[in-house]
Parts: sequence; structure tokens; C-alpha cells
Amino acid sequence: MVKTLSEIEAIRESCKIVACVLSYIEKFLNPGVTTLELDEIIEDYIKSKDATPAFKGYKVHKNVFPANSCISINEEVVHGIPGERKLVEGDIVSIDVGVKKNGYYGDGAKTYAIGYIGPQKNKLMRVTEESLYIGLDNAKDGNFINDVSIAIQQHVESAGFSVVRDLVGHGIGKSLHEDPPIPNYYHNGYRNKFKEGMTVAIEPMVNYGTYKVKVLNDNWTYVTADGKPSAHFEHSVLITKGKPEILTL
Repeated sequence: MVKTLSEIEAIRESCKIVACVLSYIEKFLNPGVTTLELDEIIEDYIKSKDATPAFKGYKVHKNVFPANSCISINEEVVHGIPGERKLVEGDIVSIDVGVKKNGYYGDGAKTYAIGYIGPQKNKLMRVTEESLYIGLDNAKDGNFINDVSIAIQQHVESAGFSVVRDLVGHGIGKSLHEDPPIPNYYHNGYRNKFKEGMTVAIEPMVNYGTYKVKVLNDNWTYVTADGKPSAHFEHSVLITKGKPEILTL
């Protein structure tokens, strides 16, 4: 789980591309654009950096992800498959991007507002992003992974929202998903500690209502069980003695 200096440099390069594409895509997020059009823009940008979209072809059991990015709207939590759905005023849209370059991965996600979204969705986005940074403050050498999990959960639940339990953060490096798993809620079975030199992706997924989710018939898209909106923010980071270095900033 602890990376060498050369591995960290390779991961840092992939993560920089993730950060850039999540910034670049923002100017295209307007009512009327389809999620497929956004996915094609993301693909072109990543390939222009001599890198590969990490999600396309990713397999879970027999399910193969068909797109370059995950784009999830409103009640879609994560893993939304880009298609003909158009963004409309008032949507919140979460875009999750993975990049592979020189054999190493970067991963990051951000939720965006499409025009005026109203105070409820705005608060959901704000609290979710705040919880990510509050969690990151606890991601340092010697701390338990649960220290991050508890910090995220407490901030989210104190605002009246809920954290998804079916999906968690993860290590990242030569594989897109490595150990250790990093839940956004307290789990008494997790006793691992962070170590300097680890690279991990921390990603609170926060629902407006119940924490419960379900998977659509496409076998990929997670949606909230109650149909209420969800937000998602993610950074890949390098664990240090102090605050982590955010590689996807």
C-alpha cells in the first residue's frame, strides 16, 4: 500500500489530468447538453494528454462499464452511464473521472449545479464537499481510517443528510481500486491505519434522504432508494505526516 517516490510521481501525473478535466468540463455544463456529449469531451481531453480513460472497459464480475466517465444526475448517486439524457436547469450532476497514464491511476469526482438549484440542493452540495475536506484533515500517518470515516459521517448527519454505506473510498495506484477500503461511516471491523506514502481516494457520497440505494437494470447506476438527490466529491491524496497532499486539486 505504501508507494515509492517514482510511483507517487506517476500517480501525481495521472491525478493532475483528472483535476484538469474536471475543471475543463465545467464550461460545457449547460442546459440541453447530453451526458454522452460530455463523456466524449472528457475522452478527447484525456487522450490529448497521452493518457487513457480508466473507467471504459472496467469490469465488475461480468459487467463491463461502457463509457469514459461516470455522470450521475440528481437521484443518481454514482456510476451513471452517459447517454441521451440532457441536463436541465435545476439539476445537480456528479462527474467521476479516472485516468491511467504510464501504468498508474488517478481518480476524482465533483458535483456541479446546473443554473439555479435552490437552497436544498445547494446545502447538500456544500455539506458533501465540506465533509470531504473535514475527512481529509484526519487522513494522516498513524491515524485510523475510521478517524476519517467518523469525521465525514458526523458532519453529514449533523446537517440532516445521510452517507451511503454500499460504496466506499479506496486505495489507488497500479490498480484503480486497491486496499484499503475507506468507508464514509464508522465501521468497527476496520482497524487499518494510514501510513506515510499511501495513495488513497476519499469520496463521500451523501444523500438528501435515506442512505439506502439500489442499482438500476443497467447493473451500474446507483440511485437513492427514495428518489431524493445525492452529491459526490472525491480527491485522490498522498498520505504524509501532516495533512495529505491533494493530488487532484
